[in-house]
Amino acid sequence: MSDIELHPDRLFPTDPTVRSIARRLYDEVAGLPIISPHGHVDPAILADDEPFGDPANLLVVPDHYVTRLLHAHGVGLDQLGVPPGAPRSDVAPREIWRTFCSHWWAFRGTPSRYWLEAELVEVFGIHLRPSAETADAIFDQLTERLATPEFRPRALYERFGLEVMATTDDPCDDLGAHQRLAEDASWKGRVVPTFRPDAYLEPAREDWASRVARLGEVTGEDTTTYAGYVAALEQRRAYFKQHGGTATDHGHADAGSEPLESAEADRIFAAALKGAATLEETTAFRRHMLTEMARMASEDGLVMQLHPGVLRDHHTATFEAFGRDVGCDIPVVTEYTRALRPLLQRYGTHPNFRMVLFTVDEDVFSREIAPLAGFYPSVFVGAPWWFIDTPDAIGRFRAAVTDTVGFHKTAGFVDDTRAYCSIPVRHDMARRLDCGFLARLVAEHRLPEDEAAETAADLAYRLPASTFRVA
Repeated sequence: MSDIELHPDRLFPTDPTVRSIARRLYDEVAGLPIISPHGHVDPAILADDEPFGDPANLLVVPDHYVTRLLHAHGVGLDQLGVPPGAPRSDVAPREIWRTFCSHWWAFRGTPSRYWLEAELVEVFGIHLRPSAETADAIFDQLTERLATPEFRPRALYERFGLEVMATTDDPCDDLGAHQRLAEDASWKGRVVPTFRPDAYLEPAREDWASRVARLGEVTGEDTTTYAGYVAALEQRRAYFKQHGGTATDHGHADAGSEPLESAEADRIFAAALKGAATLEETTAFRRHMLTEMARMASEDGLVMQLHPGVLRDHHTATFEAFGRDVGCDIPVVTEYTRALRPLLQRYGTHPNFRMVLFTVDEDVFSREIAPLAGFYPSVFVGAPWWFIDTPDAIGRFRAAVTDTVGFHKTAGFVDDTRAYCSIPVRHDMARRLDCGFLARLVAEHRLPEDEAAETAADLAYRLPASTFRVA
């Protein structure tokens, strides 16, 4: 049986001089606390602090990086317990795990392989390389560890060095898990909600009208009127802020932000509730509401995260069978400069407004996002996200944006994950890569090493804390 070997200098540049500098910089930041300002872990796992059930539902089922690649190699999602949190009753966790391990070869060269190996070794102390032959042995070792107190969610939170973890939450969520954590004297961590209103801003969605009605029930506002709908959204933002929220999260098809006249917004809203609005009208309303979200952000101070440019549910049959967020979302070309101009004309220099721009279209980092952040005080460059949070893409990102905005208009790393145990290894990857990039600047005599060390700490800790207002 082959073992997994994690080289201490992994991801550092190969040039011996640069590598030695990178190692010194990394040693300064490796142990810093983790700020996780954008993620999708269910807060109930920490509120309940129950042992994780089994390895498959911890490491495979909730990670659509893993399940989508297995699907690409012919494994049906129904063989993998998808959707997350609701595994099919006729698929045993051990069988899911065997399927995953027997396809280990499919992950060669991927960031998922890197993360999973680091999780097995650094989190669980398991060095066996996954394969059809080792699947049961690894499953049994993981199951044994998960049954111990050291591997319960709160114990791992402390071991991971997490200082702040943000979740992603529906505007109508009562935030009960967050409340339970806040009221638990034994809990010393910090988990904050993030307001994710997409489904309430897009009248083209089949469930939009029912969600708007639910918004009215939760708030007591009359959401049969546009004014009541806006007031309800404002009320829920305030509720999230009262429960520790510092940010909102928006992931529409594009970054359009053209505002409507009040009468036109009223008209389209009323038509949409009746199912009578055209696609052009619903798109115009959604873009109008993005600027409304910016207006609210300038008033309440919640940081606005925007990550457009993904065609959701690309395969209709998969969506109908398994629902959303199961891995069949595909990036598209995205434009920011013209699309965001209406919003930034109004709020781009507002002292209380802050926007973090993410993309999965790498071309726009240097062409649009960095230049926008290089002028507007409110705009920050978000880290490579989703399809491009990979070692090579992170290196390209630093090269693309640093010339224009330096380091301190970037927002720090975000893990963007549902896979709880991958959080520390994803952040460690980013720290190694940033130290490698900074080491090259030092070796080329473009930056003194003491400033590089200070910048490494900023990127790892201080920038995400300050940018997302969790400090």
